Amino acid sequence: MQSPRPHKPEARTPSARPVLKAPRDTLPPELLRANVHAELSRRFITGKVTPGSTLSTRGLAEELGVSQTPVREALSRLAADGAVQIRSKRKIVIPPMTVERFGDLLRCRELLEPEAAIMALPFIDAKRLTRLKQVDASIGEALKSGDVNAYMQGNFNFHFMIYGAQPRSTLNRLIETLWLQFGPYMRVVYGRVGTANLVDQHQAAIRAIGARDAKRLGRAILLDIRDGMRLIAKTRV
Repeated sequence: MQSPRPHKPEARTPSARPVLKAPRDTLPPELLRANVHAELSRRFITGKVTPGSTLSTRGLAEELGVSQTPVREALSRLAADGAVQIRSKRKIVIPPMTVERFGDLLRCRELLEPEAAIMALPFIDAKRLTRLKQVDASIGEALKSGDVNAYMQGNFNFHFMIYGAQPRSTLNRLIETLWLQFGPYMRVVYGRVGTANLVDQHQAAIRAIGARDAKRLGRAILLDIRDGMRLIAKTRV
């Protein structure tokens, strides 16, 4: 059987496209909508939006320098993904983390993410592995310095740099919806417990990739998920 060729496209991440690189009236509507959605998604995944926050279409539009229409469309997509509940135009909230919801998110992550990593392994070349090591080094610096924002962004980049190596994007989109839902709660957890005592499970994943060991890679991702989700349960966010 012929070995899969390394996949060239980069991982799909919400932070890949800056929101506004040109005045809003010069951006094509489709690009504007995509950029607004990407920026709001990044804020949820990296915990820039926290539980208890009340968002408004108007407020976000003013902050981003766009009309309310692309913001409204982005929020509707986030609501469909379970990241927000739209109660009115002026009151958009993050759903509470119930025991049932926590268990559902954890189980889905345990099922999907190790599988995504295993599927991606044949496509991870030496260049991507080097970049993974660089991202993990930046995560280590964030852990030492207590920079929660840098840690959360780096953690997301690390995982999706692995998952995004394989060419099929449907699985990654499903995983991203899970990150949208638990990101705000992880930010609160790290704010409470700090970063000094967090365990970096990524080294085990890097070693498994270097050894081309799919089983060990899946196990490393599973343990990483459980470490993070255990903190949510322990702190009772």
